[in-house]
Amino acid sequence: MKFRPEQISEEKSVISRLSDKVDELSQNMERMRLAEYVEMMGNRRRLLYINFLIGLARGFGTAIGFTILAALVLYILQKVILLNIPVMGEFIADLVTIVQAQLQVR
Repeated sequence: MKFRPEQISEEKSVISRLSDKVDELSQNMERMRLAEYVEMMGNRRRLLYINFLIGLARGFGTAIGFTILAALVLYILQKVILLNIPVMGEFIADLVTIVQAQLQVR
């Protein structure tokens, strides 16, 4: 079976492109750290430990974020009461009274 020169050069071109794609795929897998991810998935203890730490961090972040948001809302409410906006001021004053009454019951 004889190959024509065009076929040989075409096959070399295809092989070269394929080799480039394999190299690119290999580099992408290295950047993604796929091997380390697969290794971690096989080690259940490490996976549980990492997920536990992630859960703690998320919970802590949520608590801090909610605390800051609540403080900001309370600060704004205090300023609204000081401005003495008639409808809003009365509503907020009633709300504060209800909260204080609930705190005294406990």
